[in-house]
Amino acid sequence: MIETVYVALGANLGNRERNLRNAYEYMSASEDIHTLKISRFYETVPLGGPPQPMFLNAALELQTSLTPHQLLEKLQHIELRMGRIRKEKWGPRIIDIDILLFGDRIVDDEQLQIPHPLMHERIFVLEPLVEIAPDMVHPILKKTVLQIYQEFKTFNQ
Repeated sequence: MIETVYVALGANLGNRERNLRNAYEYMSASEDIHTLKISRFYETVPLGGPPQPMFLNAALELQTSLTPHQLLEKLQHIELRMGRIRKEKWGPRIIDIDILLFGDRIVDDEQLQIPHPLMHERIFVLEPLVEIAPDMVHPILKKTVLQIYQEFKTFNQ
């Protein structure tokens, strides 16, 4: 079964734009992933973690026949291939690839949570996602990405 999936990309080390483009190209080159849309790149302030450089963020729409856990494994392999080292939670990184939405599936186990549990609280996720998928419905909140984004903007002015 082919599923439409949305992922978030982020980088704040090295050539951030090149890192996002490389992650996109690695996904596009995978026979199991068909990339459809990528948002503009958004420069954002890091949240949480130690002091660190500004992030560049984007959202990507893709289709895959992989299961959520298989996709997670493939995305983590891309991160490792690009030199991602996981030292500290929310620390600086060369690339970060997070699964946000996987069709209307809900996954909640030790390895993976879909929808991403914090996506509705993060402007650096919502801004690029609303650009490419404003009508996508969050399967738990039962609201479109546009509605979630508008509510976030209203309560965080």
